[in-house]
Amino acid sequence: MTETAISADQPQPQPASETSGTFGTFETGDGALAYRDTGSGEPIVLLHCGFVDHTMFDNLIPELARRYRVIAPDARGHGFSANASRPFRQTDDLAALLRHLDLGPVVLVGISMGALIAIDTAVEHPGLARALVVSGRGLGEPDLGDPWSKARVAAQNGALAAGDIPGWLDGFAQWAAGPERTLADLDPEIVRHIQEMALRTLRKHTPDEPDHRVPVADVATRAKEITVPVLAVNGALDVPGLLATADDLIAAVPGGRTVLMDGVGHYPTMERPETFTRILEDFLREVHAGKA
Repeated sequence: MTETAISADQPQPQPASETSGTFGTFETGDGALAYRDTGSGEPIVLLHCGFVDHTMFDNLIPELARRYRVIAPDARGHGFSANASRPFRQTDDLAALLRHLDLGPVVLVGISMGALIAIDTAVEHPGLARALVVSGRGLGEPDLGDPWSKARVAAQNGALAAGDIPGWLDGFAQWAAGPERTLADLDPEIVRHIQEMALRTLRKHTPDEPDHRVPVADVATRAKEITVPVLAVNGALDVPGLLATADDLIAAVPGGRTVLMDGVGHYPTMERPETFTRILEDFLREVHAGKA
């Protein structure tokens, strides 16, 4: 089932100082991982996109924390969390954090890379997931063979190879706009924030650094075993190849649903935080009432 939510709100991202609560770290045996923990009530875990960090949710957390306990970690190698020095799985890092906080099962809300972590966790650590909300990614690798996506990938790779960090950041931010818009169509504060987060993460790494990430095996097949409620909240202006992977997830799980947010792209929580929060809380009420 697909629903469409439309909002004319113009977001005003809040600084990190306005997201009250604890900002802490915990040791994993391979460095410390950072997380924000605020609010009280039923727990929600917010999982950020690749190359950014938990501050992408700064405009979402204050409202959610009025009614829920909100956990927002930085994935390993991102933001304020340690880089990996040995093979690891992002889902295991999340599981370690939830056990460190004595939490579970929880509602996992993941955007892009965060959606993949949420899905992996539901597959690999099913006792920790009460429900999933994903955005912009789902099952399998996306088809980025369309002209716009191919040009963006080539431009970013070329900028990085040339050491052109501003050019890479510009290319990275283009994904937030999507193929039907330009960066000029976005709130400049959103563009600044995305690039600031990406630069913070990029500076943590070196060109010759090995990629220690280990994928969870056979997720596409095992996803059919997910029995918790699953909701996809996608930006209608996101890249079609990314949206298709979310559609594949919803088709694979029993009772999966999709909400399409008009007028936004790959970062719906940043572009329309009020709308995303409303959709999320409607779903949470169903989950906690046992109706989802």
